[in-house]
Amino acid sequence: MSKPKVYVYIPSDKDGTSHKVLEQAGCDLMFGDPTWRAARGATIDTFQSKGPGAVALLGARMEGLNMDRSALSPFPDLRIIARYNIGYDDIDLDACTDMGILVTHAPVESNWGGVAEGAFAMMLSMLKRLPELDREVRNGGWRRADLNGTFLGRRQDGYGGITVGIVGLGRIGSRFADLLAPWRVRVLAYDPYVDESKFVHHNATPTDLTTLFKESDVITLHCDLNKETRGLIGPDSLKLMKPNALLINTARGPLVDEDALYNALDANRLGGAALDAFQVEPVPKQSPLLSLGDKVLLSPHMVGGSGGGVQGENIRWATDAALAALRGQIPRHIVNPDVLPAWRARFEGKSLL
Repeated sequence: MSKPKVYVYIPSDKDGTSHKVLEQAGCDLMFGDPTWRAARGATIDTFQSKGPGAVALLGARMEGLNMDRSALSPFPDLRIIARYNIGYDDIDLDACTDMGILVTHAPVESNWGGVAEGAFAMMLSMLKRLPELDREVRNGGWRRADLNGTFLGRRQDGYGGITVGIVGLGRIGSRFADLLAPWRVRVLAYDPYVDESKFVHHNATPTDLTTLFKESDVITLHCDLNKETRGLIGPDSLKLMKPNALLINTARGPLVDEDALYNALDANRLGGAALDAFQVEPVPKQSPLLSLGDKVLLSPHMVGGSGGGVQGENIRWATDAALAALRGQIPRHIVNPDVLPAWRARFEGKSLL
């Protein structure tokens, strides 16, 4: 029996431990280009040419190239796409399900917990105006009253604290709510897909989007990108927000209409925005967002980056998922469960190893 071909299209394992595990299990490895992760160098032709005959794909997001039917069509025996990262909005799940391909991801805490911490840091940085204070000192200034920040939490003198609105109460949104607990702020949350007990557990008041937008001083996005959420923040929702409100997006860029956001910030109809995700990445040099100065805090889609964890456990999870699929077994962390009946009929119990 010939060895199953496994295509590691974005090699991310620095010491190659996972590659050795795959080879020892009996896999024949093919490799793509690690620069595809951020340099937008992948094309359909280059992606397809480096992995002929692949029955499993492993890797992270490729900037500028979506995994749709046309990209995956040369792999008729493909069993699984096992992602090293938590996100998968660049994969056409409907096409994968129709083609009988399992898709798994790696929701490791170093990733989702890091995003929650990063979003929280962005919020504090903007509320406390840290970039402006830093620049003041560097420019020789000192203690100007107009640089006062916003007090976050409830105080004993009767100050009630601010209201924070969380859109999406999954892993990241829940952790963000937990980080707010010592401040005793009012937390509103919108997520129609979680049980009411989750709101209680994380001290969040369930509400509708309109109320959340109207009443929140900080709005932070922690939802998936899909047909329902694309363009969630646009002209209509921005009109509902307080003129001093802060918007945080550490989820996915297309959740936000950047032109509408720019217009609101430029006209002082919104207090500020902290962005780690953008409609186009890397951010084009001509993006009007770059002209907004201290009204925006920007990060290159890595605010959740955490040393020591991101390139460890997640790669092991993806490797385990690929090996399970090659053995005809159902792996963990499947994101398109609708594929299972067809996948079982075609591959379950049929090992290639």
